[in-house]
Amino acid sequence: MSHNLLKGKRGIIFGALDEQSIAWKVAEKCHAEGASISLTNAPVAMRFGKINELGEKINAQIIQADATIIEDLENLLKQSQENLGGKIDFILHSIGMSLNVRKGKSYTDLNYDFMQKTFDISAISFHKLMQTAMKLDAVNDHGSIVALTYIAAQRVFPDYSEMAESKALLESFARSFGYHFGTQKKVRVNTISQSPTMTTAGSGIKGFQEFYDYANKMSPLGNASAEACADYCVFMFSDLSRCITMQNLFHDGGFSTMGLNPAILNL
Repeated sequence: MSHNLLKGKRGIIFGALDEQSIAWKVAEKCHAEGASISLTNAPVAMRFGKINELGEKINAQIIQADATIIEDLENLLKQSQENLGGKIDFILHSIGMSLNVRKGKSYTDLNYDFMQKTFDISAISFHKLMQTAMKLDAVNDHGSIVALTYIAAQRVFPDYSEMAESKALLESFARSFGYHFGTQKKVRVNTISQSPTMTTAGSGIKGFQEFYDYANKMSPLGNASAEACADYCVFMFSDLSRCITMQNLFHDGGFSTMGLNPAILNL
């Protein structure tokens, strides 16, 4: 059911790879709520994903951009404003990748060149995006910027490797840049810490199914789905969240507050 919460708003969504992606669900929900959207992803993701299908489905232009390259971000923001007919009202940063995880490197034997690439893609790209948007004055006053994160920024999940530090850095950027964007443009910046979710990227992590089941039993409400996360993003992009900024918002069925749930003793 649509409530036109984003009617007339313009947005950019990073990271829609396929139907399992949270970003894909967010794009569909935002479109259903009346928003006009630009979709973007890195060149390699564009080749292997299905973003063109999503673009056709929601009538969104697709603009290729490597979020680690300032020139690509500048082009993305300029083209989006031109195509959508004005400044941007909301942005979703849904980007994360670790070569160390992909190559099965142990946390105590990381390749540091890979680590720097992980930080650049998964966290520093968020600062680059916001800095570029601010310099171009590309975001409307009272706009909303959201990045997706995970509780490994605060807790130890060994197989998540240096992605944990990436998410901690991402959340710090949201707080720090949120102050500057809020002071100058009343733009709010937040992160959403989502439950483990059955996405293409997430399911590639060692032991993911077992941890998904564990988190689902630990959480009083169970794991939050990708669809539910998309609903939450719509709320954060809408005017209903106009006074929420610089927050890390847990969207995890209560997992982040639990100490022990007796249900897990029956695993």
